[in-house]
Amino acid sequence: MNILITGGTGFIGKALLPHFNHDQVTVLTRDTTRAYQRLGHHIKVINQLIELDNLDSFDAVINLAGEPIVNKRWSEKQKQKICDSRWHITQELVNKLKAGHNPPHIFISGSAVGIYGDQKEDMFDESLQVNKDDFAHHVCQKWEDIALQAQSDQTRVCLLRTGIVLARHGGALAKMLPAYQLGLGGPIGGGGQYFPWIHLQDMVKGILFLLKHPTAKGPFNFTAPAPVTNKQFSQTLAKVLHRPHVLSTPEWLIKMGLGESACLLLDSQRALPARLEAEGFKFCFPELEHALKETLHTMK
Repeated sequence: MNILITGGTGFIGKALLPHFNHDQVTVLTRDTTRAYQRLGHHIKVINQLIELDNLDSFDAVINLAGEPIVNKRWSEKQKQKICDSRWHITQELVNKLKAGHNPPHIFISGSAVGIYGDQKEDMFDESLQVNKDDFAHHVCQKWEDIALQAQSDQTRVCLLRTGIVLARHGGALAKMLPAYQLGLGGPIGGGGQYFPWIHLQDMVKGILFLLKHPTAKGPFNFTAPAPVTNKQFSQTLAKVLHRPHVLSTPEWLIKMGLGESACLLLDSQRALPARLEAEGFKFCFPELEHALKETLHTMK
């Protein structure tokens, strides 16, 4: 296959790329030097889509680009950066895809479970329709709407509604580990909010699965089939690390420290991967304890 990838230097992209050893891969990135350093010189790198008239030469496009949503407080400037980094590149890809006569047969584009907003204890799958006014929903909804413009008889669009991706060297888990290793970990707020998660290996495996299954299109929850509450997640992580679990972080402190973005830690999404499983996808790590043990297996 000939594949175009955005976000290839992110931690999901870096985990995905080694699986394309027998394919032609082009990575779109703003920093070509860093991309070659991280990914190797066997991958073609471009830094602007203007270099391409259309995307007819590609069999697939995988769009993983986006400013991290959890790294900084949501100032108006940061909100705009989060939106622009998702919406603009996705619109550019769609425009280039529609400019040709023989477009890629699949367009896989990122999203997140934040599209659902706070669903309390309710269990749900991709069939849930929501109309929220919070920022996370707004970002994801417009991101998906733009991507779906590429849907046609020639191109199927798959949307990755991703939860917390478990990896040692990236994402939320890497940020949590230092506190837990010191015995200072604990639930956030009351801990009753559901914490949708997925092992990095299943994240990658799921993207490869969608590439190869021509019936797959539309939104897919990239979350493990056994969602847990934040308290259960915290207890399991402490157990796997053989550390105490006696502290907690009060909700007011989270809100004071993070402002509006505190919703990413306090909102509850008991999301199920119904459509992935209906297509026949099998998770390698459906249970949290097994997933954490494998992720942290070399850590003492």
